[in-house]
Amino acid sequence: MPDYGMTQKGRYTASWVDALGHVEEDAWQVLAGGHPFTSYAFLQLLETTGCVGAKTGWHARHLLLYEEGVLVAAAPSYFKTHSRGEFVFDQAWAQAFEAHGLSYYPKLVVAVPFTPVQGPRLLAKDEAARRALAHELAAACDVVHASSAHVLFTAPQDRAALVEAGFMLRENVQFHWRNDGYTCTEDFLARLSQDKRKKLRQDTRYVTSTGITYRWLEGAQLQREHLEFFYACYVNTYTEHWSQPYLSLEFFLRAHAERVLDLVLILAERDGAPVAVALNVREGKTLYGRHWGTTEFVKGLHFETCYMQSIAYCIQHGLEFFEGGAQGEHKMARGLLPVKMFSAHWVADRRFAAAIDHFLQRETVAVDGYVDELQRANPFKVDAKSRGGRGA
Repeated sequence: MPDYGMTQKGRYTASWVDALGHVEEDAWQVLAGGHPFTSYAFLQLLETTGCVGAKTGWHARHLLLYEEGVLVAAAPSYFKTHSRGEFVFDQAWAQAFEAHGLSYYPKLVVAVPFTPVQGPRLLAKDEAARRALAHELAAACDVVHASSAHVLFTAPQDRAALVEAGFMLRENVQFHWRNDGYTCTEDFLARLSQDKRKKLRQDTRYVTSTGITYRWLEGAQLQREHLEFFYACYVNTYTEHWSQPYLSLEFFLRAHAERVLDLVLILAERDGAPVAVALNVREGKTLYGRHWGTTEFVKGLHFETCYMQSIAYCIQHGLEFFEGGAQGEHKMARGLLPVKMFSAHWVADRRFAAAIDHFLQRETVAVDGYVDELQRANPFKVDAKSRGGRGA
């Protein structure tokens, strides 16, 4: 890729790097804070294991802002020639561009690759630096010859700066669980409506009747053999859907061995032999549901392994939130409630920008109506409505 060098914008100097290794880790971490998926170690591990790079179509192109030689803002950004691994779907936009003889790709994406988790994307020392970074991203399309810039799963503190810079907001929905001070799993179940509570207990009994038992593995308990079994299941899940896995076994082994992520493996076994597995990431008071796989079909096994066991883990360990991953209104029956997610989009072609803005206005009305409908199907008792996720 060409070298775009450094540009001076007022008090800030903008620079692009094609690998995180060109940035001092301590300087990045000061801006990134404690979020596990924007940490220097996590993003660099994606690069050094080849999960992002030329072979996967995720070309690292991180945007940096300096003030008097000090890094004051950064965006984990990638030059992309496809839309895979983003979980914000814009393929219809690409088709519209092509239908009019224009190229949608390459585009610039500010995101955590393969990770549909809300978090900071404009890593900044202060609000002034954050606003400057947002404006630089909008201007960057002309510099790097991209059709558009997309900031995915943005944190609340990023959105005002992005809108000010001309980005358009887009809504999506995920399903999160919140710990309302439950003392045990039975306490949680008792607050659900009778029909939901009865169904979940039936599902758990059925899975147990097939001989399935569970272990929660983390820290020193989590061994290479467990991660190798997980990875075989992970690959199988993608294969069943005619796609390729995004992450390598080396990535998971190193993420655990080097303590890049605090992995929690929920292992389903029968007679001591592994049957299914869910991989979560623990950080602070949150458990992030990330991946799952199985070697056989057992009715209800997916829900018990991924959701009920994860909720039980959160209750036992005093965690406040469980983020169940992208999509899936079926998760509501397990006490996960809808939470709005936001992405932000800047399109260089003003004609297409106007058309997409019109589309997003209509889509927002539809998403808001969808969330209202879901809220009316709240699985908790009327006198014990859960607060749901932490909100947008």
